[in-house]
Amino acid sequence: MTTLAIPPERPLSLWPAAHAADARRPRSQQTKLGASDTVCARRAGYLLHGRTPTDPGEKRKAILGTWLHTGILEAAREEYGWLVERRVEDQTVRGHIDAVQLDGTTAARLPKRLRPTLLAEETTVEDVKTKSTYQWDNILRYGASEAELRQVYLYADLLGSEGFASVRGQRQLAHLGPVPVGRIRFRFINRDNGEDHIQEIAYEADRARRARWWVQQVRSAASPEELPRTFQGPGISAMCDHCPFRSACWGPLVAGRSPQSQLIHDDAERAEALAEYAEVSEQMKPLKDRLKFLRAKLDGSEPGVYGDNHLKWSGGNPSKVDDVEAMVAMYRRAGLEVPMAPDASAMKATLKEVGIPVPRRLDHDRRTAVSINVTANKKS
Repeated sequence: MTTLAIPPERPLSLWPAAHAADARRPRSQQTKLGASDTVCARRAGYLLHGRTPTDPGEKRKAILGTWLHTGILEAAREEYGWLVERRVEDQTVRGHIDAVQLDGTTAARLPKRLRPTLLAEETTVEDVKTKSTYQWDNILRYGASEAELRQVYLYADLLGSEGFASVRGQRQLAHLGPVPVGRIRFRFINRDNGEDHIQEIAYEADRARRARWWVQQVRSAASPEELPRTFQGPGISAMCDHCPFRSACWGPLVAGRSPQSQLIHDDAERAEALAEYAEVSEQMKPLKDRLKFLRAKLDGSEPGVYGDNHLKWSGGNPSKVDDVEAMVAMYRRAGLEVPMAPDASAMKATLKEVGIPVPRRLDHDRRTAVSINVTANKKS
């Protein structure tokens, strides 16, 4: 018997399967506060108190980042023998370290099959972060954010104080006991073009203590609402825009009003905000004037690398305008009446109605604004 496959009306999307698989990941089902949850105090509070997310949102970009992340780590494991996706925890916090590159002394305490082929001078905890091109210049200039540093310092502190967790798949590692960490490394990957950037710093016990103190403050709060908002809210911070607790934290969106407007309760607070606004405007004015002056000085400079910065220009192209003459010619060929004074709007509407593209031309007398783009130059 021949079985006929009836094609669906539209191709089957695999995103529902991807979302379902992502929801089954151990990290997605984790109930203990994770080191990666320490991006915002109030968000961590919602998780710690078991609140249900109010804004699950779209996760496709996050899932793509996870797939890229997994592939990179698997390559490091296969080629260098690094320990990847290893769990560390204590009674208060849990984390999954992306990669641990052991030093020779520590590696020698492991069975040969677990020893890395590429050793570190000092045991190094690595965290891989995928970023978009939009974020890339900030990464090159400023490196890891405070929240990202806090996350990895928690990993390093857990490894140095507790060692690897004694769970299935890493019992041999747990026998090492506490593993002192000498360095922290961030590996940033541009998910749009594959460029990478490494930031490596010496481990500082004081910063690890501050990260622990941050977790203690979150745990001691009676409710999430007692905890501060780390970021400035939807529409200003991308972290808030995509936060699964956005509505719980900022309330439902109200047409015509910003969520931040609820932070003012009376005229006294309004006066205080207005005074600060005026003060900040005064501080910004000389900087804006200086920026305009420097922009004028750079006018006509050739694009390229100058010192630590890369200069690019965009814009300055002819503007696209409706080609009325071409539309008149179309009308005449179609036998349509051409108004004595051509009505461009009406003609466009007619063309669109019958599915004919509206002709456009380049107006070389009207040009788009020329924008300057200064990004950090990554030294090779």
